[in-house]
Amino acid sequence: MSAGRDTPLARLLSQLDIHADGVDAFAAAPGRGSGRLFGGLVAAQAVVAAGRSVEGAALHSLHAYFLRAGRADGAIRYAIERTRDGRRFSSRRVVALQDERPIFEMLASFTRAHGGFAHQDPAPALPPPDALEDWEAVRARLTHDARPRRSFEAFDVRVVEPERDAPGARSAPTRATWLRARGTPPVDPLLAAALVVYASDRALLRTAGRPHGLEWAARPPASLDHAIWLHGPPQLDDWFCYDCHSPAASDGRGLAIGAIYGSNGKRFATVAQEGLLET
Repeated sequence: MSAGRDTPLARLLSQLDIHADGVDAFAAAPGRGSGRLFGGLVAAQAVVAAGRSVEGAALHSLHAYFLRAGRADGAIRYAIERTRDGRRFSSRRVVALQDERPIFEMLASFTRAHGGFAHQDPAPALPPPDALEDWEAVRARLTHDARPRRSFEAFDVRVVEPERDAPGARSAPTRATWLRARGTPPVDPLLAAALVVYASDRALLRTAGRPHGLEWAARPPASLDHAIWLHGPPQLDDWFCYDCHSPAASDGRGLAIGAIYGSNGKRFATVAQEGLLET
């Protein structure tokens, strides 16, 4: 399967099509645009770079730090360190550099299928995504922005109770979202994992900001670190649920944790992130 020739998902996948740039190094173009890069794109490209140095294993976790804001006007180089290759697990360290300065650092672990014990929390009971309005239309209305960004978003997004994201609104630090790829998802497990990493950077800091009535247009939040654990193959061929909550914030840093469930209720990822919440 492919993502189609000119869908938003196809354009994102073209950005993940990194190329070799020496031994254990890859280069990637950020794509069109200007200003600060979306951190989820850098993390997803780093996953592809790390995964291309591993054979016969799938990503199961990563822990990363956003060191500097990336820019959309320059190529990024991903340097790989092969820290471990065992019978069941392989580990990689990745540093992303722009103008020879590190902007992102990641430790990633890959595993070979083994089988064993399994359990999960049940998926939350949510209204179906078709009953919810497209988030980009809602966001544009809430922020009085006449230019919805839907034309370049790789995922359809439907937020439960989106009015809680209105500027100045204060509510409990929880947020549930439905997402669906805007195009046919890839069959390559590495690219599917990279897409989950990309999407996982979307909802967390809005969750942490809900109790504080922050106005994102004036001062968008900045991710500091990011972690994700994959519990099984990503389910991207239908809507999937991203259920987030923020257990704590201190010194202007908000912590948020998310659970990602497929349309069949199976949990395939857990995410954690801390970021700056500023006014």
